[in-house]
Amino acid sequence: MSGATHVTAPGPRLYDRAAELAAVARLTAPAGDGGILFVTGGPGEGRSVLLARAADDFPGRAHRIAAPGHRAPWSGARALFAALAPGAPEARRALRTARGEDGLATAVSGLLGGLPVLVCLDDLHLWDAHSRAALAAAWRRDRAPGRPGPRWLVSAARHHRLPDVPGAETVRLGRLGPAGARALLRDLCAPPPAPPAVRRLVEEAAGHPGVLVSAVRRLGTARLAGDAPLPEPPVDGAVLTEVYGGFLKHLPADARRLLTVVALAGRTETNRTEEGHTDGGGREGARRLPGVAVDAVLGGARAAGVPVEPLDGLVADGLLCRADGLLRFEDPFLGRAVLVSAPASRHHGVRRAGAPRPVRTASALARGERHRADRLGPPAAVRALAPTARGRSHLVRGLAALAGGPVMDAHEALLRAAELLRDRAPAEASDARFLAMEAAWAGGDVAACLAALDCGGDAGGTERDFLDGLGAALTVRLGEARPALARVVARDGAEDDPRLLLRAGSAALVLGDTAAAARIHARALARARAEHRTALLPRVLEHLAYAELRAGRYSRAARTAREGLRAAEPVEQPNTAAHQHAVLALVASVTGDGPAVAEHAGLALGTARPHGLVQAATLAEWALARDELGRGLAAQAAARLVPLVRPGPRGGHFALRMLVVPCFVEAAVASGRTAEARSAAGEYAVWAAQGLDGPAPALLARCRALLAQGEEAAYWFGEAVRRHDGCGNDFERARTLLAYGTWLRRRRRPGAAREPLRDALVTFERAAADGWADHARSELRATGGAVGGTADRTAWGLLTPQQQRIARFAARGATNREIADRLALSPRTVDHHLRGVFARLGIRSRVELPGVAGPDPRAPGQDGGTEAKGLVSSRARRSAGSS
Repeated sequence: MSGATHVTAPGPRLYDRAAELAAVARLTAPAGDGGILFVTGGPGEGRSVLLARAADDFPGRAHRIAAPGHRAPWSGARALFAALAPGAPEARRALRTARGEDGLATAVSGLLGGLPVLVCLDDLHLWDAHSRAALAAAWRRDRAPGRPGPRWLVSAARHHRLPDVPGAETVRLGRLGPAGARALLRDLCAPPPAPPAVRRLVEEAAGHPGVLVSAVRRLGTARLAGDAPLPEPPVDGAVLTEVYGGFLKHLPADARRLLTVVALAGRTETNRTEEGHTDGGGREGARRLPGVAVDAVLGGARAAGVPVEPLDGLVADGLLCRADGLLRFEDPFLGRAVLVSAPASRHHGVRRAGAPRPVRTASALARGERHRADRLGPPAAVRALAPTARGRSHLVRGLAALAGGPVMDAHEALLRAAELLRDRAPAEASDARFLAMEAAWAGGDVAACLAALDCGGDAGGTERDFLDGLGAALTVRLGEARPALARVVARDGAEDDPRLLLRAGSAALVLGDTAAAARIHARALARARAEHRTALLPRVLEHLAYAELRAGRYSRAARTAREGLRAAEPVEQPNTAAHQHAVLALVASVTGDGPAVAEHAGLALGTARPHGLVQAATLAEWALARDELGRGLAAQAAARLVPLVRPGPRGGHFALRMLVVPCFVEAAVASGRTAEARSAAGEYAVWAAQGLDGPAPALLARCRALLAQGEEAAYWFGEAVRRHDGCGNDFERARTLLAYGTWLRRRRRPGAAREPLRDALVTFERAAADGWADHARSELRATGGAVGGTADRTAWGLLTPQQQRIARFAARGATNREIADRLALSPRTVDHHLRGVFARLGIRSRVELPGVAGPDPRAPGQDGGTEAKGLVSSRARRSAGSS
């Protein structure tokens, strides 16, 4: 549970819970044959305490399992298996081999095996949907009459819809009575509190155990003993945030915003001033906020740009009560907690009863605090503001569009903000210029980028260098661009502001220094985290993911992009999320994970197309084409790539067009579109000579090899491999080796083809690029190397340390299962490594390993030899026992 639910007296002790304890006693009775009991309640009402009490009282084995810290698919199932069978290989295997909800339900039933255990699952509503569905299936399956089995005690928030399980019982926790509240107070306080403090706290807490616990902890001994006056009010905003904060955090964003509209409208009905009650203060206790008209709430929500669709769900879940055309909170404390947790900008962004609309709009826009204010009011209200306020209003409008709207709308708003703020707020004007350039860059509009750069005529220092250098680069005046941008990159060490570091990182990317770009953006990320810049964090992660992608650090790029997705969701930045999905699609095209490519590319394009995100759309389409090319669909890949390499406004993104050309050339040559490939390669040669991309010379040589006739191709393949050695992108080097080996095989030179194909296979396997590895393995098999080649003793040193260790175990006779158990791997992983070993060494199976395995660098009797002997001897002992 959230908030103060976990803050309980030692014991745990319960008050006014006779009916609930009786239900637990029926569940855990020794004569029982299993069952399930659902316990529901609001935040802080004692669900976790009841589960702890049941686990302590149960005479047999009890497991108490909290909700996992993240909600990725099957994360709850992993937490369940880890708690029920920690470290058991059987449990890990059951979880790995389970397929779908029914498969996992079978695994859960098999794991418990009818044992008389008590399993206490806390916060079912916070478990991921996959795990909840599998658990429900297991509960329905195990409810056969007369069949002994585990007892399940499951807690969930009151608004959560519980699964329909035959024979299950549900108890709903309520508030404490006065006697129970006083007993809990005496249990919490040592020495006992003074009678006036008791009376006041019992009145204010209104029987809510979590509120009472949190208030007592915050007041301290002196106030409780009467030596110091109680604060006014005792149950303040800090108490409500502690109890309800976690609950509100896990509600969908649109539901939270609509609850804020209802709470603010209800507070307005009280005729109290906003300043005196931002913390839910006053001696309200648990009195309800007044009911407000449904039509007024819907009108205020639409005026503030808040979706009204969640309303029916909030009423059905019991968070809001709708009667006689009025809305009110079912739990008054929840309404006050919503007021406390809502940002100040949201308070000003919601329509207030009786306030003239232009006044409300001007007030919200003048603050310029959050992007939601941009949806308020007609243009006349904006024109009535002072120039600085108008500039800031355009700035927040631009930020809103940049985060989740059409990016060229963002460009126009930010450009206008830069003009209005130039003489009045130079720092904000500088930010607006850079953001306008970013918006135009994301939209693939060079002219708009230049317009944003040109409006900074009064800039100086580093900003002047950045504006001049990027403008020169966009107009292909690289002689002027390089020194100016190099000065920006060189001064990154003096910058501490993450916004300025983003500019330095962008300058490094334009110069083609991907290593510097990744380093600078990593520094910006560290600063943004240290300063808790939650709104800026997704943008920083977007820049860093792209820099790592350009540097060929695919696993790092994927990790950063996934973090970027998690950061973008709570602050509602779908445009940033689209870019991260595009990066993940490209990484998946490297690893050969076709379903992941399709999923992430689809999510990226779903936002990129309507919002004009040309950069993200180009990355996503490129990923789809690379996946098609890897699966042998060259004609389809070439058709997809043609628009991306075409110049002009209807083509791909101007900064990505040349990066896509090598992939297009490969697909076009394979599908017979040689003339188009030759034209694209000629343009690529001019671009590669500019030195803006490290791998470009090697990739140009590969393009020329693919287009060459006769033995000229061998020369260019050799040049490509040589140039790859100095650029550091192992994946592209492996693709060149694969193309070279394929060319040699088709020229009927199988012996010469094996070496480049083996090198490519090893690299693909190290990068976990399974699809490309399968392609290389197929080509190698066609040469005879994978099925009948001569063992290559000299290739042992090219194996990874993990491959060498696995190969030594296998050479001594250990099975995949024994190797997996010893090295904490799965048998499938061991098999994957062994197949790579066989291909690299040119052998058929493990029986040939003893003849090619290199010497163990450790002394006899130490780690390696002892482990293998231990594996073999343990197998022998098992065989003897079974006989």
